[in-house]
Amino acid sequence: MINPSATGWIDKFFLDQKSLTNSVIENPDFFYSKVRDTGFIYGYIISFQTPIFVDNKGWTEDEITKIALLNTLFGVYKITTLETNPEKYISKVLAFYNEMHPQGFNLFKKILPSNSNSLNLEKIIDTRIQTNIDIINKQFSHVLTNALLFVDVLAFQHYLTHDSIPEKYLKKIEETIISLVSLALKTKSNKTKYDDLLIKLFEASVRYSKFSNVSIQNLEELKLDYFTSDLEKYYLIDLAGMALWSDGIVEKNEAYFLHKLAEFMTISDDFVIESIEKTNGFILKHKKKIPYFNYSNPVKHFFDHTTQTVIKLVIRNKNRLLKEIIQSKELMLLLAYSTRRDLTEKEKKKVKKQLLDICKTVPSLAIFLLPGGSLLLPIFIKFIPTLLPSTFNENLESED
Repeated sequence: MINPSATGWIDKFFLDQKSLTNSVIENPDFFYSKVRDTGFIYGYIISFQTPIFVDNKGWTEDEITKIALLNTLFGVYKITTLETNPEKYISKVLAFYNEMHPQGFNLFKKILPSNSNSLNLEKIIDTRIQTNIDIINKQFSHVLTNALLFVDVLAFQHYLTHDSIPEKYLKKIEETIISLVSLALKTKSNKTKYDDLLIKLFEASVRYSKFSNVSIQNLEELKLDYFTSDLEKYYLIDLAGMALWSDGIVEKNEAYFLHKLAEFMTISDDFVIESIEKTNGFILKHKKKIPYFNYSNPVKHFFDHTTQTVIKLVIRNKNRLLKEIIQSKELMLLLAYSTRRDLTEKEKKKVKKQLLDICKTVPSLAIFLLPGGSLLLPIFIKFIPTLLPSTFNENLESED
């Protein structure tokens, strides 16, 4: 089973998915449709477009996104180059990211020259799915940041076609997305509490541009003829449709906006109808789990999200954590005391320090070692009793 948080996961992915390299090359329309069905376009990934099923039960959102980004980039590589060799793909995507230099976003600070191409790509993807903002805002805009990862896929296709990325391409597509979403929201008949939030989230999620005020007033000003790839056009229509979504009801003026957008980009009305149906179906099915629709209180969401993450990490590393805790006699003693009385401040500091030391031995728990990671320890400590043997409290009682 693949572990996206352990070194070597890219090689393991291609080893498990050998048939990916022998599969029939898809046409762009079919490729995009399958990617949209995974949720990658919407920023909430539920599955992977792979020949062999990948079980992501218990994975964190970042781990799911890593596999999705790697696989989607490989998909666009195949349909653009008609090549299926993983080594050539990895080499090409490394060259692509080497040419991308977002403002204040250096992908290659952590890369060592001695690393293999696949390990270097692992570091890039790990960095790529992160944001440059503080941890609470990171969780607040997580779903939009993931949705905008498809910009990487479009830029990679452009790179494969032209062997370079025009300096203004990345900035242009992000500016178009922000302007398009803003225009779409203005056409809505029924405003919702999510509308202002959506534009702020998109603005917080861009990597290549900084926005003050959106000045575009109509579709004509967007100069959409700049985008010639069908994948670019499909993506822009889907994002506009997502912005317009409101409890499954598409008003006439909203549908007109999407059809007019498609007309400007010479995309058929059939695609617009499909886009509306697909977006509506996906959001209705997964609305309760999509972070964007549950952001009434970003701080509460941050706590809920991190709690779920910690629980997953604790469960995944249960055996190793239990072994390390039992081997630490002082920690076990303090935990025993905590079941009968409140620990002193000095004792609490010792518990936190020793737990952090234990986390250093488990790579998946590196989250606790990051700046601010100690704030997650109370959540971690809360679930420690579930790790301990059932005789733990009984033994304490026998000592009284």
